[in-house]
Amino acid sequence: MKLKKNNKFVVAADGSAASGKTTGAKIISKKYGLKFLSSGLLYRFASYQLLRAKPKNKIKFLKLKFKNLDYNKIAKINLHSSKISEHTSIIAKQKKIRNILMKFQRNFVSKHKRVCIEGRDIGTVILPNADLKFFFICNFNVAAKRRYKELKKKNKLIKFKNVKKELKNRNLRDISRKNSPLLKSPGAVIVDTGKTKNITMMVKLMSKFMDRKILEKYGS
Repeated sequence: MKLKKNNKFVVAADGSAASGKTTGAKIISKKYGLKFLSSGLLYRFASYQLLRAKPKNKIKFLKLKFKNLDYNKIAKINLHSSKISEHTSIIAKQKKIRNILMKFQRNFVSKHKRVCIEGRDIGTVILPNADLKFFFICNFNVAAKRRYKELKKKNKLIKFKNVKKELKNRNLRDISRKNSPLLKSPGAVIVDTGKTKNITMMVKLMSKFMDRKILEKYGS
């Protein structure tokens, strides 16, 4: 089922690190003509800018950076260094910074109308009234192997035990932080990527709920 030109539709996709939420959200966005946004990439971009400029007033600096930011330009920057990752985990705890990025994400939805945003607090905080919410879960060992395989392409010297340790710590930080912790939003559809045999199965499951919700909202 396809959305018509003027149909508004908002999807929230949340989940832990390496749960498959980015892959799922991107594929569904492409299939249904939704503008895709990764909130994690926004935080990495914020870290990248802070580390590079070292401003005295971080909040004022980030407000200016995100005021008229073109999200498409972010994707062209390499934001996946270990230094940026470490710094991102620190600023993600800060409420004032989270508020700046929340405003950007909500403005993104207002501008594009048909949107899919993935992250960790999208369905609970950023877009609590989203038309459809997905919550991705995955067996920890499966997720760790997935992340290791992904990082191995960029760094052949990386060790699996280190990837597991970092992934465990990241998930712990996400569920235990005071501001906007990772939680399943009521009514969110659970997508267990540890049980789906392949991407095709995952997309089939997500599409079933997408089609159902579109039909419910707009009819045939």
